[in-house]
Amino acid sequence: MTVQVLRKIDKPWGFELLWARTDTYAAKVLHIAKGHRLSLQYHERKHETILLHAGRMLLTLEDDQGTLRELYVGPGEAYHIPAGRQHRMTALEDCEVFEVSTSELDDVVRLDDAYGRVSAPRT
Repeated sequence: MTVQVLRKIDKPWGFELLWARTDTYAAKVLHIAKGHRLSLQYHERKHETILLHAGRMLLTLEDDQGTLRELYVGPGEAYHIPAGRQHRMTALEDCEVFEVSTSELDDVVRLDDAYGRVSAPRT
């Protein structure tokens, strides 16, 4: 049996707790402080599924036609976010989000960011 080492990563919007990582998947708990938001971003390879455990958030999510939609999310709601799909989480209250994803944790393209962390846009 192997004990998994927890890794806390401070972020400008709160922190993430990486609690599982293998060659094929990763799992995190995201703590997003009320009034803060993550980047409007997409992933080139990474797929993720999120479950809001606590709090309320506004999830901006690109639909199948490429239109950004805003969804009010409450505890117990889950969403799959395929690779290439733009998305952003905004905390309306302090939020705790469970995220399970493929293992490409550094695969992020930031299109807009309140903290000055913007990547090159799609070409």
